[in-house]
Amino acid sequence: MKKLLQSILMGLIVISATACKHPGKEAEIVAVAPETPDESVKNIFVDTYGEKMEVTVNETKNTVTIHLNGKTYDLKKNNDLPEYTATNTEYLYSNIKGNITFLKKDVDMVLFHLKHDKKVQPPTKMASY
Repeated sequence: MKKLLQSILMGLIVISATACKHPGKEAEIVAVAPETPDESVKNIFVDTYGEKMEVTVNETKNTVTIHLNGKTYDLKKNNDLPEYTATNTEYLYSNIKGNITFLKKDVDMVLFHLKHDKKVQPPTKMASY
């Protein structure tokens, strides 16, 4: 009886030892490309009539999003025109030397215009010797 009990225990030990040595899941390697953050600049312009235009320029995607009078306009940068100019089929936005213009192309109707005031300049620092 003692030999039977020992052989059953040895059998259980061998079975449990081999059962626990099954191959485990291999570590899954997932390569994730790092996302480049969009380089966007947001400006709010106020013209002489008190009208506000919010312009968000996305340098990564070369797009401009304009919020004016509760409407949103999405434009694409146009490399053919001077300085920073963006267009779509209906509208044109330009920021040339600080003169900001947003117009409807079909009828040449200016929706927003802000002329850079050259009189207001930031104070200059002068060196003193």
